Amino acid sequence: MPVDLAGLRLDAALAKMLPDYSRSRLTGWIKEGAVKVNGRAAQPKDKLVGAERIEVAVPQSEEVLAFTPEPMDLDIIYEDDSVMVLNKPAGMVVHPAAGNWSGTLLNGLLAHNPALAQIPRAGIVHRLDKDTSGLMVVAKTLPAQNHLVQQLQARTVKRIYRAVANGVVPFDGKIDTLIGRDPHNRLKMAVVKFGGKEAVTHVKVLERYPAHSYIECALETGRTHQIRVHMREANHPLAGDAVYGNPRHACSDVAKDAVKGLARQALHAYRLSFVHPQTGETVQFEAPIPDDMYHLLSVLRLEAGLDSSLSNEVEWQNKIDDDDDDWDDDDYDVEVMYVKD
Repeated sequence: MPVDLAGLRLDAALAKMLPDYSRSRLTGWIKEGAVKVNGRAAQPKDKLVGAERIEVAVPQSEEVLAFTPEPMDLDIIYEDDSVMVLNKPAGMVVHPAAGNWSGTLLNGLLAHNPALAQIPRAGIVHRLDKDTSGLMVVAKTLPAQNHLVQQLQARTVKRIYRAVANGVVPFDGKIDTLIGRDPHNRLKMAVVKFGGKEAVTHVKVLERYPAHSYIECALETGRTHQIRVHMREANHPLAGDAVYGNPRHACSDVAKDAVKGLARQALHAYRLSFVHPQTGETVQFEAPIPDDMYHLLSVLRLEAGLDSSLSNEVEWQNKIDDDDDDWDDDDYDVEVMYVKD
């Protein structure tokens, strides 16, 4: 330690020697035992006499630790030299942020392919909410990432979601609004009249039950919480949605128990298609409805007296897909549910 710092408190002396760090952070390190004076732990208020040996073990910040590879089982649907398509489980955070610095999809991607550390956000180009399951595409090279981002901006990436909504949705439709921060709660999103971003969702009803509907949502845009906010705006919030839903939705006790058992919003990114960055061909992928959502749908179907001879998810999903028309404009007549002023 420089002799001219003699007489200063330890925290004050460190602030002069390490000006890149705030005094409060340095004080915290001292209290945590990361600073030693002559080989021993010290206190921030300890005064220095000069010529002491000071050792500082700079702790890694949470932000740095967030980009640490963590081995985990990833449900990879497809992978080649430029892209990876995976099926994210409900409960997994996509990208590290406050309160979720580890255990994220990004951590798992870095463990699966360390080279992704050279790509911004480890190749992630779009996100799913923590409690939304389903398909995501990850870029493995910078050119692929740029190509996919351009497709998202041009709205040529096709994303189809399957969901269970509260109430009987009366018809297929289009929801076209502005979405921005909820003026009453900055942690939520909401449909707003001014200052938001354009958000367009196409809704198709697949099945109707006594107090719920099984729907398919096609996104034109990709705003934060878009489907959840739009279905709330349509007075049909998603079943199990703790943020935008209606916990007092009137339905049978059996249905209530099934929704409660889901413990998340009933939303799954079911189909994803895009132009492959390397081959230029359009590729499409599907991820089956996960077991928790399938159980909820099975309860609702049984309550509605619908075909119970379909013994498993694959048979039932094939029937839904056979009955489900394509989203091409030529054979899909969209009724307007909400239109921006």
